[in-house]
Amino acid sequence: MRVLFASTRGSGHFNPLVPLIDACTARGDDVLVVAPPALEGLLASRKQPYRIGREPDPEELAGIMKRVLTLAPDDGVSLMVAEVFGRLCTAAMLPALEEACRDWRPDLVLHETFEFASVVAAERHGIPHARVAVSAAGFTASTDRLLAPVLDPYGPGIARRLLDSPYLTRLPASLDPSPYPTTRRYHEELRPQALADRWGGATEPLVHVTLGTEAGALPTATGLYRAVLDAVSALPVRVLLTTGHHIDPAALGPLPPHVHAEQWVPQADVLRSASLVVCHGGSGTVYGALAAGVPVVCVPLFADQPDNARLVTGAGVGESVTPTGGPEDEAPVLGPDDVRNIREAAERILEQPSYRARARSLADEMRNTATAADLLATLEP
Repeated sequence: MRVLFASTRGSGHFNPLVPLIDACTARGDDVLVVAPPALEGLLASRKQPYRIGREPDPEELAGIMKRVLTLAPDDGVSLMVAEVFGRLCTAAMLPALEEACRDWRPDLVLHETFEFASVVAAERHGIPHARVAVSAAGFTASTDRLLAPVLDPYGPGIARRLLDSPYLTRLPASLDPSPYPTTRRYHEELRPQALADRWGGATEPLVHVTLGTEAGALPTATGLYRAVLDAVSALPVRVLLTTGHHIDPAALGPLPPHVHAEQWVPQADVLRSASLVVCHGGSGTVYGALAAGVPVVCVPLFADQPDNARLVTGAGVGESVTPTGGPEDEAPVLGPDDVRNIREAAERILEQPSYRARARSLADEMRNTATAADLLATLEP
């Protein structure tokens, strides 16, 4: 089978495709990945063939992104989905995806939730398609009303057929009930390695602090990391902070011996040893933590993060601290009250076994879903 995978920019959008890409490769399928230039470095490090499309006009994109940061979260999400993913990215990526569907002739197109150009191309060439969840189903459904105005001009009914296509998600049904008629759940089979000792043999609980891969680009990012470190470093724990490629850990200044900072460590390796994750509520981090049975403190900043935080707290697998510091028309910051609230939330979770027990129960439910390979077998034309 020939399978075309399509993603927008950002590893958080691409990573949910990875277990399916790897499963296709392992069973001998022909794979082609089509993505924007921002992902070329990542794709070049992998073994699958890929093609690079175009980016939207940088000035127009920057103007919209600046507006997103000034809006209330729901309004910012609507603007991102309609204008960035829907209008700009679809127009930029459509030529490359049209060419791939026309010349390479895939049997199936798999795209992450907010990549739409591949759906337009697949519909035009009569190719089955399915979408791979990046966020919770409830969050995704909240943006469905935005799709018809941006997709149907490319062909009547495309938005409806997108919503009716198979919806593939890693989240368990008890945490994330889905409104989509053909919802199929799967899990990633990971083989984490033992985490190297960075703390001189200390054995206190390990707290993993991360704001994901994109928050580091915020103008307030260094202050956000420093504030979260101030919150957790006062606890009797070991801390491993990963900053992502936007920030040099040295920019955080001197750190105490029980706090170690690096740009990147394999998430699965850290989660194998972690007792708690403190994060911004990004989908990749939250889903990874829950799959490993690790409770979470969410500090949501933007996009789907508030929704993920509500899922975490509603399921009893963690707590949420919404930033309150800073003017509303600027990038988020954490004030003294936020630092105190993060510290107290972390203390409660570390002291009360119920959080860990519920997280492990969700992890068991996730492991009982289909493997990526089994899921692919249900999608064969």
